[in-house]
Amino acid sequence: MSGSKDTECNLSASDTYAFRLYVTGSAPNSVLAIANLNDVCQRHLPGCHHIEIIDLRRDPQRALADGIMITPTLVKLTPGQEVRIVGSLSDQAVILANLGLK
Repeated sequence: MSGSKDTECNLSASDTYAFRLYVTGSAPNSVLAIANLNDVCQRHLPGCHHIEIIDLRRDPQRALADGIMITPTLVKLTPGQEVRIVGSLSDQAVILANLGLK
């Protein structure tokens, strides 16, 4: 899944946000995390983000390989340092603060 294509990104390619979201199938918190992340990206990073969703029911070895103990877990890969946020991503103020967004 990639960022919105209908809005031009005002960030440089190196500042584009890349996210990896680890979920467990269609579990309620996983579905909520996907919706919440999409909402944050559409509101605050239109056209400037890429989201990769990893379903650990389909690829359970990926959790071990990537050090994921709890789902949902969001990993901000770029820009800057990696940031991990665990949970349904329901508190947008906390998510924005952790991602360095206003």
